[in-house]
Amino acid sequence: MRKSFLLLIVFVSALANAQSKIGVKIGYIDMDYILENVPDYKEASMQLEQKAQKWKQDIEVKKNDITKMKDLLKSERALLTKELIDEREAEIKFLENELLDYQQKRFGPNGDLSVQKTSITKPVQDQVFTAVQDIAEAKGYDFIFDKSSDMTMLFSAKKFDISDQVVRTITRSEKREEMSRKQLKAQEEKENKENKIDDNPALAERQRILDEKKAAREKSIEEKRLAAEQKRKDYEARRKKLIEEQKAKKSGTAVATDTTSAANKTAAENFNKAEDKKAALDSIKASKEEARLKAIENNKKALEDRKKALEERKKKIAADREAAKKAKEEKNKN
Repeated sequence: MRKSFLLLIVFVSALANAQSKIGVKIGYIDMDYILENVPDYKEASMQLEQKAQKWKQDIEVKKNDITKMKDLLKSERALLTKELIDEREAEIKFLENELLDYQQKRFGPNGDLSVQKTSITKPVQDQVFTAVQDIAEAKGYDFIFDKSSDMTMLFSAKKFDISDQVVRTITRSEKREEMSRKQLKAQEEKENKENKIDDNPALAERQRILDEKKAAREKSIEEKRLAAEQKRKDYEARRKKLIEEQKAKKSGTAVATDTTSAANKTAAENFNKAEDKKAALDSIKASKEEARLKAIENNKKALEDRKKALEERKKKIAADREAAKKAKEEKNKN
């Protein structure tokens, strides 16, 4: 074990030196993480877990039945003949053996749980291997390791982790079958953008920060909207309570004077106006913030569209120049 561990350290060190000297590209995946994030596998795992829970419940029921039979035999042993005692003990022994067989059948090394888990894991593993090969060929990786395998990794920098790329590759192939042509084009543009981010650690970090800021802004807007909505509900509740109190005073035994009624009415109106104004201001603030964020997103999209158009123009100009150059060379050759 120690020898293989030392060999692993030497191998990884050699790869690291090779990467720094001759540009060898190394990456790794985390199979456990990938399996947890593949929708089909998650759904199948949940169904298998439900089956396993049902099997465990069956085992507990059988255990309880056997325990009850033992307790009953213990309490009645003095009243039973030897033949009846032997008969009941044989029955209990039979049920215990039957329980052991059932446990082995469901949870043994070659039991239903192990077999079915392999049957749902194998197809996803095949997809992972295919995706890893595609990514390695497309992005020029020389070595890709599995972090969750028996190979011990003493340290693994996050920038070399391509697990998310593998998950996206698998889920994309599942989504493509349900997409229209327009959706496919949008998906391809999104994939190209994600690939550029994956290949550039600085860009990936900047995108992560932008995503976090966007999520924080959206959360803040939602919280403000919910707070304004709660204030309106509280205001309606207080208003309803005030009206009910006024009605109770009018119909009650206490006689209210005209001056008191007028004062209560004025106070209620002033309260209602203040609450309406406050709720309206909160709503306006939330709307303005939402509009501001929407404008920022629109400007960002417009900037990306302009950048894309500029890149396409550059490509077209380069292609035209290349075509003109080839035509000129052909002309000179003739």
